[in-house]
Amino acid sequence: MRIVSWNCQGAFRKKADFILTLKPDILVIQECEHPDKLKFSENTKKPNDVYWYSDGGKKGIGIFSYSNFKFKLLPDFNPEFRYILPLEVTGNGQTFTLLAIWAMGNKENREARYIGQVWFAINHYKNLLRSSTILIGDFNSNKIWDYKDRVGTHSNVVNKLEEKDIHSVYHKHFNTEQGKEKHPTLYMYRKQEKPYHIDYCFVSADLLDKVTKVEIGTYENWTAHSDHSPINIDIDL
Repeated sequence: MRIVSWNCQGAFRKKADFILTLKPDILVIQECEHPDKLKFSENTKKPNDVYWYSDGGKKGIGIFSYSNFKFKLLPDFNPEFRYILPLEVTGNGQTFTLLAIWAMGNKENREARYIGQVWFAINHYKNLLRSSTILIGDFNSNKIWDYKDRVGTHSNVVNKLEEKDIHSVYHKHFNTEQGKEKHPTLYMYRKQEKPYHIDYCFVSADLLDKVTKVEIGTYENWTAHSDHSPINIDIDL
């Protein structure tokens, strides 16, 4: 199974052809417009299933299946956590839990924005954090910002997930520490001199040893389409 996550920076309908060259089975897109606006070109491969969510904005998070996988929103879903969607994924003889993530701001409580949203979510969804679980998306966070006032820091989130035996595939694959990543996933303002690693995939221990590839898109290949580069994960289910 190949799962890809990409913050497309809007206008996904015009960019789908580029991300589909990665041949994902499951595609998680942040800043994705409403499906009614996704008028893909005639030659663009169409997804077999789509789940899209926004709390009223023009942009949301979209999850697309280009295999036999189907998505079902779990009843544990709490819309207070923008946007962290707990989904049951079934297909190809498999069932697993997917938390699709686009960590957002919070005007009412600034300490609960971005990684604070993820912190609240993983505590609320703690009963879902077991075997056969994947968390993937734009966390808008890195350990280098632990000093900022948040209800939970990046390190708090990483440590909490590790308590559940859930780990970052990037850091396992490249044998590197949090905050010392060598492959940026964001180039702020699309400037190569402003690189940050803020997109992640975490998987439960039973899936971690089945990860066969971890790839981050390059600045040269993706900056024309978004300020983010995609993360591309192969898991041998």
